[in-house]
Amino acid sequence: MAAAPGTVGVVGGGRMGAGIAQSFATAGSAVVVVESGEQAAAAALERVATGLRRAAERGRLDEPAERVLARVTTATTVDDLPAGADLVVEAVPEDPALKARLLAAAEKAVGEATVLATNTSSLSVTELGAALARPERFLGMHFFNPVPASALVELVVAGRTADGTVRAALEWTRALGKKDVVVRDSPGFASSRLGVALGLEAIRMVEEGVAEPEAIDAAMSLGYKHPMGPLRLTDLVGLDVRLAIAEYLHGTLGERFAPPELLREKVARGELGRKSGRGFYTWED
Repeated sequence: MAAAPGTVGVVGGGRMGAGIAQSFATAGSAVVVVESGEQAAAAALERVATGLRRAAERGRLDEPAERVLARVTTATTVDDLPAGADLVVEAVPEDPALKARLLAAAEKAVGEATVLATNTSSLSVTELGAALARPERFLGMHFFNPVPASALVELVVAGRTADGTVRAALEWTRALGKKDVVVRDSPGFASSRLGVALGLEAIRMVEEGVAEPEAIDAAMSLGYKHPMGPLRLTDLVGLDVRLAIAEYLHGTLGERFAPPELLREKVARGELGRKSGRGFYTWED
């Protein structure tokens, strides 16, 4: 049976970072979540605690939530990452300069054997790795939201990623009980490139008055067996996140990824999906 890493650092404690921390702690790892400031760190820990309570209520934990949570601690700077960490996952917003800066700082804080990973959903892993002294110990580990319940981790191999780094990531992914797909570093990888293409076309259909969001989503979920339609998924991911990925893919892959004006308008109005209460659907807590 695959073994989870002994110690994991997670840089960023938002929805994705907290989910990654929860998943590794559930698998038995000691986890340190890094957030900027005591208040943000406390909020990150509460996200993990909430996720664990919900998992326990659904019968998805093999031990008490409190015992799992005890394996999670927080820090307010990457300098406090454990030097002996087996893995550090960066999970901050899709800002390449921010990611590169934090990854380089994390590399200095940990040992030479530590594997560094980025949770980016679309940015070039090769370009992010250019900021590192040991790019052979770096790869993409693209988790999906919500992390604890999702089945997939997309492993993104850059040009200088070592085979041993990939093998370690494969073992850790399987220790989490998740399936892996391994892809070569390219804009949007496999999942975001295809998912965004479908989502953008669905938004264009709404924009053109082809059908209402509910009808478009039903066509894909009932006709093609998708777990949910592309517009509901866009609401869950966040319209601002989808727009940022689309703009990046537009710049790297061309006009077929040009963001629809309707998407830009909704983001400008603050209609970001579930997290704001309104996107293509209206959401209530």
